[in-house]
Amino acid sequence: MDVYVQDLVDVLQRSGHRPVLRYAGSDTPASGLLAAASRYARALRSLGVGPGDLVALFAPNRPEALAVRYGAHLAGAAVAFLPAPPDAGRRARLVAQVDPRLLVVFPETAGLVPDGVAAPVTTVGAVPGGALRLDALAAGLDDGPPPCGARPGDLAVVIPSGGTTGVPKCSRRDFATYTAMVAGPARTDRRQLANGSLAHLTQVLVDQTLLGGGTVVLQDHYDGAATLAAVESERITDLFLVEPQLFDLMDRPEVARHDLGSLQTITHVGALAPPVLRRRARARLGPVVAHTYGASEVGIVSALSAAEHDRPSRFSCTGHVLPGVQVRFRRPDGTLDPWAGTVEVRSAGMAAGYRNRPVEESAAFVDGWYRTGDLGSLDEEGMLRVLGRAADMITPGTVVPVDLQETLCRRPSVRYAVVVPDAARGVRVVAAEAWPGGEVDVASCRAAVTAVHGREVAATVQLLPVERVPLTEQGKPDRAALRATAAALGVPA
Repeated sequence: MDVYVQDLVDVLQRSGHRPVLRYAGSDTPASGLLAAASRYARALRSLGVGPGDLVALFAPNRPEALAVRYGAHLAGAAVAFLPAPPDAGRRARLVAQVDPRLLVVFPETAGLVPDGVAAPVTTVGAVPGGALRLDALAAGLDDGPPPCGARPGDLAVVIPSGGTTGVPKCSRRDFATYTAMVAGPARTDRRQLANGSLAHLTQVLVDQTLLGGGTVVLQDHYDGAATLAAVESERITDLFLVEPQLFDLMDRPEVARHDLGSLQTITHVGALAPPVLRRRARARLGPVVAHTYGASEVGIVSALSAAEHDRPSRFSCTGHVLPGVQVRFRRPDGTLDPWAGTVEVRSAGMAAGYRNRPVEESAAFVDGWYRTGDLGSLDEEGMLRVLGRAADMITPGTVVPVDLQETLCRRPSVRYAVVVPDAARGVRVVAAEAWPGGEVDVASCRAAVTAVHGREVAATVQLLPVERVPLTEQGKPDRAALRATAAALGVPA
């Protein structure tokens, strides 16, 4: 079988000089990306990097980072784009866990390398310290595609989880599995804006777009104003956002001043958005908002297209389970249930486990299924509903976090709210943002929770008005930070 990187070589060769990447106003043609990847493949091979090895990158969202990635895969090696945990200790543990054969950095990421890293470090671009420059080594080499060294059963990618509670777990896939994960229909008109970190699912979107003959527009990170401007100026057709980013984008006053007519799909994933916010997104951004559910360990599990948001009940589900994906549910007593329980998933694109995390791997990957830890059910239409983490369920009451979010986000003074249960303290921390220029009406919020969910539940709610909900590098709510802030402040219920 052909692996994805060989398929990509074929697509790029057919595309010739057509621009396939756009960054900071400059285009990279297919021929230029293929030539750069080919040179990097030869440079890496000259360093002894090949099948069975892993190349890790602290990488910006730049064409050069993708060229190194594809070069490593042509050489037969695996690749891990690394996230950037905020403290050096966590980064050191992350690098040690991934255990790369080679670590590649760029001028803007060189400062992320923690002291004492065992792997040799190379750079793309000039970096103080005298490390070997991989780009200089590659510069004079043959730019014709080399024979593909990737074999179906060899390790291909290591993709980190969100890592909101510590060092991210990193799921691993071989080339055959990753090829299945990125397979999809050809869409030569697709213009994908990629403004999430390449360390996470953005790398999958990039590969799917390029394999389908489309174009990727790269931005360094999510910024609401820059995203709206790019959609208009670059005629973006596809946008992928985690839910806090979607809610930021939809509530920006300048939305109405931008031409968003090129958009075909805005897909959101992540924090289990309450229906009231999903309806507001559709009202503000148009009938292009789609929703997916998935995880780095299994990819996308279910999807609700923009067209399927055609009745109120749809705004509380994650859509139909995708073809080729199997979902089942487990009851608290360990038996299986056909309709509801803790969600378990398996698919052709599922990871084989975690890189150097055997304890977590044995708990999450069992008998060919991945145990998500999420509570879910199938509704009468056969659509999947995801209610939140099973570990987030605290007593008293059986209210799930998304229902509390719905209640709070319906209050006129609340623009956005996130519920983070803290089982250790027996409280439900609710971080609530006011509308610009306003403030959260705490008394009204408490009264609403009492009226909808009862006094016992309301007594566990710890309301935390915030200027902005803190986010992780991936753009999701920073649950650990919110718990720590609420515990330190002792905000009364």
